Amino acid sequence: MNKNIETLKNFTVKNIPNLDVAVLGALELFVSAKLPEYSVKFKKPLVVGSVNAAFTGRVLFSDRDVVFADESNFLDKLNNIKGIDGAILISASGSKHAILIARELKKRNITTFLITNNENAPAKKYIVKENLFVFPKNREPYTYNTSTYMGMMFGHTHEDPAHIYNFILKKTQKEIKKDFAKYDAYYLLVPEKFSEMKGMFLTKFDEMFQPAVSGRVFTFEESKHAKTVVRSDKELFISFGEENKYYGPVKNRMHITLPREINYAGFLAIVYYVLGKVQGAYPPYFQKGIAAYCKKASEIFGYEIKPIVE
Repeated sequence: MNKNIETLKNFTVKNIPNLDVAVLGALELFVSAKLPEYSVKFKKPLVVGSVNAAFTGRVLFSDRDVVFADESNFLDKLNNIKGIDGAILISASGSKHAILIARELKKRNITTFLITNNENAPAKKYIVKENLFVFPKNREPYTYNTSTYMGMMFGHTHEDPAHIYNFILKKTQKEIKKDFAKYDAYYLLVPEKFSEMKGMFLTKFDEMFQPAVSGRVFTFEESKHAKTVVRSDKELFISFGEENKYYGPVKNRMHITLPREINYAGFLAIVYYVLGKVQGAYPPYFQKGIAAYCKKASEIFGYEIKPIVE
């Protein structure tokens, strides 16, 4: 069952795997990996992270009275919202903006939890030891962040990764019948329950496809509001869970079944798996561009960012 983990352990910048391999490898990891547990007793914490870390925070604390923030607005939230009595900082690497955020929170004497995947996270210098929670992860291409945030979600939902793994191989894989190469745009229809995750899927389009291939993500309810006025024969509508009866030409629709019982981690795995299969239908845009991107990002952030996260 660990063949995808083996691929992730051994790939180089010359043979970077697609996202679906990272998904299966993550599920293989979480079948046996032990996840840390934490209890948040703050009454009104700031939950902050960058990009998909911020979206993960929205998933983990969607049922709590919290203040959500990201790297662009966390100072405004701290300065203008009263009653913030703690913070949960989410960052797979515990670097980049997480360092600045952690430093500012310590400066303000705000007790902060750091939820990360990096035992050597630079941001931990501003966090007391008992408030550091390190989740397991696989070796992955930079930006994939599949096992990272998926593990945090498994820790929250307690879903069965083996069940999801088998469902993908026995069901999802067989439902992918379209020739993705015929399309240059995608419209993902997601259940309302998973609305907070839309940004995670849009981010994957940004990282792996844009501007060569575009992607849109809406819930079924949102799709009722003028999302399909302008049409393209090269846009594929992929519905998850609920059958799409209205949007896009019938020939441009693909449906992906969801397990009867599914939560955030399982949904992330299934959508990412599908996007990995989409990725495989095109030239290796991500694989060709990630090294150059990391070189430029290293200049911007002031330290080395590598195409492979060990």
